[in-house]
Amino acid sequence: MNTKVTIAGVTLNNPVMTASGTFGSGMEYSDFVDLNRLGAVVTKGVASVPWPGNPTPRVAETYGGMLNAIGLQNPGIDVFVERDIPFLQKYDTKIIVNVCGKTVEDYLEVVERLGEEPVDMLEINVSCPNVKEGAIAFGQKPDSLYDITSQVKKKARQPVIMKLSPNVTDIAEMARVAEAAGADALSMINTITGMKIDIHKRKFALANRTGGLSGPAIKPVAVRMVYQAAHAVQIPIIGMGGIANAEDAIEFLLAGASAVAVGAMNFVNPYATIEVAEGIETYMERYGIENVSELIGAVEE
Repeated sequence: MNTKVTIAGVTLNNPVMTASGTFGSGMEYSDFVDLNRLGAVVTKGVASVPWPGNPTPRVAETYGGMLNAIGLQNPGIDVFVERDIPFLQKYDTKIIVNVCGKTVEDYLEVVERLGEEPVDMLEINVSCPNVKEGAIAFGQKPDSLYDITSQVKKKARQPVIMKLSPNVTDIAEMARVAEAAGADALSMINTITGMKIDIHKRKFALANRTGGLSGPAIKPVAVRMVYQAAHAVQIPIIGMGGIANAEDAIEFLLAGASAVAVGAMNFVNPYATIEVAEGIETYMERYGIENVSELIGAVEE
């Protein structure tokens, strides 16, 4: 069986990776997961300077998922380059760095720094608040998405994955905009905006009031959006959103994703990524599938 997949010229040993923000930068889970068995490790968001994140409480459990308003807390590019990249280089897995920022200039600074580093791909998180646009996320306005994608592509030395926000009217339109601006691949979906209120305290469960909903509750929405985007663009898609097991992952592949990322389930089951990878192999054996690429977009119309 061949479990390798190629995304924007980068070949992964298998189609399973981690979703940004749920796996640290790999070191945090390395006691549980053999990183050599992952197609790629997608790091937590990296900014040009350290970010403290949002005030607490910033995580709340919900039915079938969780809300988070971490605020992209991270130690900044300097610490990441000195500590995390050398650690990840020890393993036979691809390194995908999630890049975040508050302005286009913030993103470009990180992208340029990473141009000289041994990382395989960049994932651009366009669900960050855009300070210059009145706190509207880059990924929610077609013109803003086009602008940041095209500017990042001019500076990037690695293939660029644009991580799309689901909080839009037409995901297919946003996918086409990213492709037209030069994106090499898409990852989707990011979290869905949600809210929870403690009825006994009559207070918001999150200090930020709203947060990003992830976990099994959002999977049907994510599968639908991946399917729509896959029919709108020619570039590969990394599917994510509520993947808890191999069956979920295969659903994304059949919908048109070339690879998948496991997110919130890492908090529930630290072995989830490996179980998904092994489960895909078991499925391929059961149905006599020789190459995992045979599954991509193979749902019968």
